[in-house]
Amino acid sequence: MTDTVLVIGAGDATGSAIVRKFADNGLNVVASRRPVNTAKLEALASDSPGNIIPMAVDARDEESMIALFDRIESEVGPLGCVVFNIGANVYFPIEETTSRVFRKVWEMATFAGFLAGREAARVMRPRGKGTIIFTGATASMRGASGFSAFASAKFGLRALAQSMARELGPAGIHVAHLVVDSAIDTQWIAENFPDRYALGAQDGLVKPEDIAEIYWQLYKQPRSGWVHELDMRPYLEKF
Repeated sequence: MTDTVLVIGAGDATGSAIVRKFADNGLNVVASRRPVNTAKLEALASDSPGNIIPMAVDARDEESMIALFDRIESEVGPLGCVVFNIGANVYFPIEETTSRVFRKVWEMATFAGFLAGREAARVMRPRGKGTIIFTGATASMRGASGFSAFASAKFGLRALAQSMARELGPAGIHVAHLVVDSAIDTQWIAENFPDRYALGAQDGLVKPEDIAEIYWQLYKQPRSGWVHELDMRPYLEKF
């Protein structure tokens, strides 16, 4: 039976590219993002009718996440791959970082990742196979000025991925963490960082389609050569 793929955080750029990559390769892909973006999900699904199934969810809500996984398993098919791709990137000087901001970013990038990982393990472990991929960022590795909330949350997500990999690998489940150490070629970067966006003409930005290709490669890896963590960046990026 063909695997079903769930992409949580099927946004306008990277998330949508991941959805399309798996759908173009013949898999059924459940594309998910917040209910407020249901119209965008349906537009994405129209790119590949039948292969892309839109299901909105607030990934921070435990009951909704449990229900989402149960619905996919019963209505679509057994989950063979789950991609957690929620961003939650914000910039605030530490004195301006409210408790609400800090908590919300943690909920989006860490707590929601925990819920996704736990529910993926719940349905995959009895089958003894599956792939769980978490999207990281530069902030997963080092905290920059003004990114205390974001870096804290991404550090936490990376730790979650490491612990899950050690626990679930022997059970046949591949857990991977991809550090995207670069600005991504998106409309948001174009509008907010035009100087950085101009580097795209020199291949100085990571393209969403290239990220999606890495996810596909991770999914296809044999378990004798699983990669847990890798980072990707354009050749112009310092590291």
